[in-house]
Amino acid sequence: MSTPNTLNIRPARAADASLIHAFISELAEYERLAHEVVATPETIQSTLFGEQPGAEVVIAEWQGEPAGFALFFPNYSTFLARPGMYLEDLFVRLDFRGRGIGKALLSHLAGLCVKRGYGRLDWSVLDWNEPAIVFYKRIGARGLDDWTQYRLDGAALKSVAKLSMGS
Repeated sequence: MSTPNTLNIRPARAADASLIHAFISELAEYERLAHEVVATPETIQSTLFGEQPGAEVVIAEWQGEPAGFALFFPNYSTFLARPGMYLEDLFVRLDFRGRGIGKALLSHLAGLCVKRGYGRLDWSVLDWNEPAIVFYKRIGARGLDDWTQYRLDGAALKSVAKLSMGS
């Protein structure tokens, strides 16, 4: 998706691994979660552009400068009996905010969903991120207040995995 001379949204390439890492680091800093980032350009290279890519990335460029990104992957809705898309990260650098780049990234992803026959686009937002919540509501997204997200990771993930391994 391109707007004349200002905004270009393109699929990420393997050569973008360091840029994607920089975006992830900046997002983590904004979300006050920098201490949780263990990703490196090398792990991004192998997990996004290797033999079995775990996700896709699009890069937003404003007048040729990297301005933001979105990282996403397919999920599946049993209720719809159709695939969907999960948006893991959407980030626009501070100097580029207020120019419609976030909205353009979401519009691009919505277009991919429609083109691919997906039934929905899902994502999460931190409950304190009021600017993002206002933005999402303004474009017509709805919060799923009756759902609580859960996660298994680290030692808990390994512990639960052992249950299936007979250990």
